[in-house]
Amino acid sequence: MSRIHIPESLRRLVTERANGRCEYCLLHQDDTPFTHPIDHVVALKHGGLTIAENLALACLECNLNKGTDLATFDPLTGELDRLYHPRQQSWEEHFALEGVRIVGLTMYGRATVRLLQFNTPARLAERELLRDNSRYPG
Repeated sequence: MSRIHIPESLRRLVTERANGRCEYCLLHQDDTPFTHPIDHVVALKHGGLTIAENLALACLECNLNKGTDLATFDPLTGELDRLYHPRQQSWEEHFALEGVRIVGLTMYGRATVRLLQFNTPARLAERELLRDNSRYPG
């Protein structure tokens, strides 16, 4: 797989716009051993462009789990639904924190929670530790 060149100025804009937090799970990049990658919300293979309006800061786990997917099945309805789009939708409208568990409030939120595997035991334990040290919202 080839690495897509994203100009440094665009990387900086995406990172600053997100305040250094994954735009999917809210994990701050200072709290991981890896710099958060830049996610093409709509992947290049689906016609997405390398422009600010199509880029989001994503932690490594969210980025790997999302891949080039645009949709998945809503675990509540079984319907195929699009994933949350951080450039077009508000996080607070589609997700809520219950402790450190991220809950999908809408079809987009539920689909994203499921596909990006927000609430695995390891991810919950990580967020709990960070929250206890005032490093994670909640």
